[in-house]
Amino acid sequence: MYILFSIGNDRYALNTSHVVEVVPRVELWQIPRAAAYVAGVFRYRGQLVPVLDLCQLMQGQPCPVRLSTRILLVHHPVNDGTSHILGLMVERVTDTLTSHDVTFAPSGITADDAPYLGDVATDEHGMIHCLRVESLLPAPMRVALLSQPGEPKPWPRQLS
Repeated sequence: MYILFSIGNDRYALNTSHVVEVVPRVELWQIPRAAAYVAGVFRYRGQLVPVLDLCQLMQGQPCPVRLSTRILLVHHPVNDGTSHILGLMVERVTDTLTSHDVTFAPSGITADDAPYLGDVATDEHGMIHCLRVESLLPAPMRVALLSQPGEPKPWPRQLS
């Protein structure tokens, strides 16, 4: 099963096996000097969870404030085989798909600066990109945002 959401006029899907919970947009604590797509952090069940604004990451514009804007809490895998919770702010979280509704397949086109874009599918409304959670963060940002409590968190110098 997949959760559908939009960024601008484009539609995306995320496999629900990655999803911990879908929460409403909440007030975030800002991280000074963070990349523009790092929306901030919030406390979720006793731990601080970083939130990426996928609208900012993909289109250079912050997610609009809408009733359908949500934070998808996902398991982000780390190199040691564990995972950390990461928040993904997206717009128009309104629907789901099952694997028999659409079939995702490679598009044959890759974008070096967008490794998080996976396979594509089409339906009567157009194209849907499947999102690769494990490829959302470059290595330095992954270390800075997803370190275990008590571990040093070196902040990457220049990330865009």
